Amino acid sequence: MGADSTGIAAIVPPVPLAAADLALVERYLEHVRVEKRLAARTVELYALDLRRLGEQAAAAGIELRRVHAAHIRRWVAQMHSAGRSGRGIALILSGWRGFYTWLGREGLIDANPVQDVRAPRSGKPLPKALDVDDAVKLASFTNAEADPWLEARDAAMVELLYGSGLRVGELVGLDVAASATARGWIDLQAGEAHVLGKGSKRRTVPVGQAAREALQRWLLVRGNAPATATEPALFAGRNGARLSAQAVWQRLRLRARQAGLAVPVHPHMLRHSFASHVLQSSGDLRAVQELLGHANITTTQVYTRLDFQHLARAYDAAHPRARRGK
Repeated sequence: MGADSTGIAAIVPPVPLAAADLALVERYLEHVRVEKRLAARTVELYALDLRRLGEQAAAAGIELRRVHAAHIRRWVAQMHSAGRSGRGIALILSGWRGFYTWLGREGLIDANPVQDVRAPRSGKPLPKALDVDDAVKLASFTNAEADPWLEARDAAMVELLYGSGLRVGELVGLDVAASATARGWIDLQAGEAHVLGKGSKRRTVPVGQAAREALQRWLLVRGNAPATATEPALFAGRNGARLSAQAVWQRLRLRARQAGLAVPVHPHMLRHSFASHVLQSSGDLRAVQELLGHANITTTQVYTRLDFQHLARAYDAAHPRARRGK
């Protein structure tokens, strides 16, 4: 509660609470502090949001006990239009709902005005993707000072993540060759990766020329660490054990920093970048769905929003009438 800086306080100026309302709020806070034993910080946030509720009621010329659902809905709409997130509003409503539930148990109101009021839905945040220049910069990066074995391995991982749009779990599940027990494997001759995705669904994705060359360089030196000789995993550590997803995260973040990228990069960001860049070039949403292994096209449609953002930026940068005042 109270996490957003935008909210009721930005809608109405502070209005002194009526003595009766202030007394009710204090009684309720004592109840949650002593009987419910809520944490001090939680009680503090309850106090903040209830004070704002009281200010809204005072500004409307009504007592807290006279608030109706219509008032709550109006205040929710005001908070939303003022920029408060749906999640922030939901937290405030939860606190208000508890307050009015307590008033009902105390016999002070007949109905809870917050009971059936819900916060507006917050839109899902768009997945973060690198622009093409940064993605290519990362994929092309070579660290001449690094251990050649680690450099070859990490470069191949980046090329596969960005070049084929693999999930990190699919990447670490790859074996050097197909077998009866392999979850996934690489077929360099065919230029394909066979992976086991979500829901144990298998799919085949193309491996581009740059990734194939990076993988060939990696396979040439992979055996230089003796412990990997009997390990089927395509990507392993020097101890011979299959790399974990967490290890890939750490190596990728380090590599992105060494390549001079300003944003912290993680494996799923490269998957998003792959999807966004393929869609920008091809416009074929169904193909992107198949490449990513999405069961439902609606999951893939988020990339049309990313693609529109790309187009909007290009329009703003290039069109002489795009910006106000030009």
